[in-house]
Amino acid sequence: MPQVVILPHVESCPDGAVLEHVPSGETICDVLLVNGIEIEHACEKSCACTTCHVIVREGFSSLGEATEEEEDMLDKAWGLEPNSRLSCQARIGTADLVIEIPRYSINMVKESH
Repeated sequence: MPQVVILPHVESCPDGAVLEHVPSGETICDVLLVNGIEIEHACEKSCACTTCHVIVREGFSSLGEATEEEEDMLDKAWGLEPNSRLSCQARIGTADLVIEIPRYSINMVKESH
């Protein structure tokens, strides 16, 4: 079972986190939420927004390929990088991951700002 390292994020995970023995096949978003890391997911994980956008700093090649639908949504994400994924769509493989949650997201419905 892989390890997932979450780099510090000022709101979602200020101290960063190391998640041990993460089950393969789960989405990055679900793993973060189960472990108390409140990543945004405005569309309820249906690949209809970009609020759960993450940058995979290590282990990107171990993830399954993005669908065309995910790639189309990613084109709208703030801070898009070549190793960006929507965490609601990216399923964890067998390799360790290092994940960065971007500082900003495009969320038109977030009420806390």
